[in-house]
Amino acid sequence: MSFILSIETATKNCSIALSKEGKTIALKEIANQNFSHAEKLHVFIEEILTENQITFKDLIALAVSKGPGSYTGLRIGVSSAKGLCYALNIPLISIDTLTSLARQIAVKEGVIVPMIDARRMEVYTAVFNPEFKMIKGVEALIVDKNSFSEIESTVHLVGDGALKFKETLTNEKFKFYDDIIYPSANEMSELAFEKYKKSDFENVAYFEPYYLKDFVLNK
Repeated sequence: MSFILSIETATKNCSIALSKEGKTIALKEIANQNFSHAEKLHVFIEEILTENQITFKDLIALAVSKGPGSYTGLRIGVSSAKGLCYALNIPLISIDTLTSLARQIAVKEGVIVPMIDARRMEVYTAVFNPEFKMIKGVEALIVDKNSFSEIESTVHLVGDGALKFKETLTNEKFKFYDDIIYPSANEMSELAFEKYKKSDFENVAYFEPYYLKDFVLNK
């Protein structure tokens, strides 16, 4: 059986997906303003396996969202994934968080710009074409009315970061998706299986999340 468990904790959404050969067969997630990852993650993992009559020994790999995103959320998800991979002796697969967020929509023209809130007027973002190829790399961007002025086609904006800028990005080329707020483990399933087939694995001992920015403790 080709079961892969995917973990997404880069934002407020604590999300777990169980997939078989790249297709999600079960999903558990909750988006909590107080970040309930530490409380919910392992509970969700146990529940999703039990409810689908799967054991840890049936897993061929484990995928984790690598960031960018919340420092604390990423630490929890990656630490849990590494621990499980080590204990089960299975490969660890990392998935770019913005890539999975972008795949929540399907468009035929323009570009897809996923945005993860990085506080204040800043977001973690990248630019993808309709085939989900990244055409502008991941960056921490301070958004203003001139952002993306070089793009003439439709700009499809998704994520909690995008919702902050409805009054800033007012050009008719910008299209917002209010129902797509957080990345989900659901979109990780296909990406993880593709990486598995290529043996594109991380070193369990040395893998670290992609924070993009240094952690700053609020005072």
